[in-house]
Amino acid sequence: MNYPEIPLAQSILQLFKAKGIQHIIISPGSRNAPLTIGFTNDSFFTCYSIVDERCAAFFAMGIAQQLNQPTALLCTSGSALLNYYPAVAEAFYSQIPLIVVSADRPTSKIDIGDGQTIRQRNVFENHSLFNANLSDEVSAENDGLIQKAISTVKNKKGPGHINIPFEEPLYNIVNEYSYNPTLLNDETEVKAEEEFDTTIVQNAEKIVVLIGSQNPNIISKENIDFLASLPNVVILTEINSNIHHKNIVENIDTLITTFSKDDFKDFQPDLLLTFGGMIVSKRVKALFRNYPGKNHWHVDELRAYDTFSSLTKHISVSPNHFINQIKEQISIVNSNFSEKIQSIMINRKKGHQTYMDAIPFSDLKSFHIIWNNLPKNIQLQISNSAVIRYAQLFETDKSIDVYCNRGTSGIDGSTSTAIGAAVISSKPTVLISGDISFFYDSNALWNNYIPRNFKIIIINNSGGGIFRILPGHVENKTFNTFFETEHNLTAEHLAKMYQFNYLTAHNEEELNLALKLLFSQNDQPQILEVFTPSKINRDLLRNYFTSIS
Repeated sequence: MNYPEIPLAQSILQLFKAKGIQHIIISPGSRNAPLTIGFTNDSFFTCYSIVDERCAAFFAMGIAQQLNQPTALLCTSGSALLNYYPAVAEAFYSQIPLIVVSADRPTSKIDIGDGQTIRQRNVFENHSLFNANLSDEVSAENDGLIQKAISTVKNKKGPGHINIPFEEPLYNIVNEYSYNPTLLNDETEVKAEEEFDTTIVQNAEKIVVLIGSQNPNIISKENIDFLASLPNVVILTEINSNIHHKNIVENIDTLITTFSKDDFKDFQPDLLLTFGGMIVSKRVKALFRNYPGKNHWHVDELRAYDTFSSLTKHISVSPNHFINQIKEQISIVNSNFSEKIQSIMINRKKGHQTYMDAIPFSDLKSFHIIWNNLPKNIQLQISNSAVIRYAQLFETDKSIDVYCNRGTSGIDGSTSTAIGAAVISSKPTVLISGDISFFYDSNALWNNYIPRNFKIIIINNSGGGIFRILPGHVENKTFNTFFETEHNLTAEHLAKMYQFNYLTAHNEEELNLALKLLFSQNDQPQILEVFTPSKINRDLLRNYFTSIS
C-alpha cells in the first residue's frame, strides 16, 4: 500500500481510521496531496472528488445529515478553504457533524508574499466547535488536537477545523508508516440528571408543543401519541419536523394567520415546550414573541436558542427522555384546548381544498399539484425562501422524510446537500427548488456520484419570488433588477451538459403529465422545470389565508 512520506499526514490518516471517519470529500489541489494519496489508497475510506469547494462542503453536509456521523472535507491551501464557509455555518446552526481538513503552507511561509497563502488558522472560529491548529512537525500534542477535534464534532454535533501545514516535497510515498500516533480514548461527557418544576407541567391548562427542524424518528411514535392524546396539549409542527399524527397542527400558518387579537390571547400557553431546531414560520415566531408562554422550556441535549425572548429553562436531555419523565407528572385536566384547535383545522382543510380547486396555474397551484403526485417512501429535500414556505401549507405523507437547510436559511447549497444526501439515503431523493437557488448552486451537478433515481423539480417564476411575497414589494426597475433579479434562464442546457433527462410544464395539464413521467422513470437523473407566472403569486398567496378561514 502507498502511504505519504510526511509523518504529519500519516498521523491524520491513522487517527481518522481509528475513529471511524470514513467519508472523505476531496477538492483537487497540490498542498493537500499527501492526504489525498493516503485517503484514496486505503480501502477503508470512501473518497469523493468535488472540484468546487462550496459544493463539496454542502455535499459533505448532506452525507453527514443522513449518517448523523462526521464527514470530512479536504482542500488545498489558500482561498479554497474560504469557500467551505457557507456550509460550515449551516452545519453549525443545524448541528451537523463536519470536519474540515485544510492543508496549509508551513508557518514560516505565511504573510511573506508566498503563493496561495492566507491566514488559515482559526478562520472559522465564529462557527466552529473546535479549531486544531497543528504545528509543523508531528507530535503527541498534534495527535491530541486531532482527536479532540474529532470527539468534539461527534459529541457536540457541529463543524470542527483541522489546519495542517505541509512542507514540500508533497508527493513522495513510502510502503509503510514511519510514525504511529498516540491514540486517546474518546471523551464522553457525563451529564447530571436534569431537574425541573413538575408543578408547572401538572397545573398547565394550555400547553403548546412546538417542534422545529429535526431528522425523522427523533421522537418516538409512542411519545407523540401520548402528547397528542392530552386535551390540554396542542402540538404544532412544520414540514421538516418529520412528525405526523391526526391531532397535530402540521400547517401552522394556515391556523394562525387570520387569528384576531382575542384569538392570540386565547392561544397563549401556560407552558411552551419546544423541541428540534430552527423554525421556518415567521408568523409563529411573531406569535410567541408578542404572546409568550408563561414558561418556555426548550428540550435539547446540546443547545437552546431564545427564539422568542422568553426562554425560562433549557432542559438538556433528549426529547424522548423528557417526555418519559413527564408522563407520570402531567395530569389529565378538564380542557377543550386541543379539541378547539382541531375543530378550527378541520374547517381550514375544507377551505384549503376549495381554494386550491379554484385558483389558476401559479406557484401555489403548482405545489398543490406536486403534493398530490408525490410518491410515498421518498426523501424530500427542499430549498429555502419561497419554496419551503409554500411547502409548509400542504400535508405530507408520513412515509416521506423531509429536509431543508434551515440553520442559516440560505439559498446556497440546497442542490449540493440534496445530492450528498441522495448518495447515502436508501430512499429515492426528490429536490424541490426555486429557480434562483437552483442556478446559484448549478455547479452541484458537476458531480460523478448522482444516483440515477435522483430528481429535481424547479419552480421557475423568472426571479426571486420570495421578494414579491415579503413586505416592501414595489413594482419598479430597482425591485425587478436588484431584489427579484428578473431573468430568462432555463435549466435545459445544464440538463443536457450534465446528462439529466429534462422535462417541462407550463400549465396544469402539462404538470400532471410531467410528474407522472418524472416518477415513473428511474434509469437517469431528471429535472422537471415548472414555468409559472411571476406577477399573480403574491395576491393568490395572500388571498389563500383569508379564503380558507
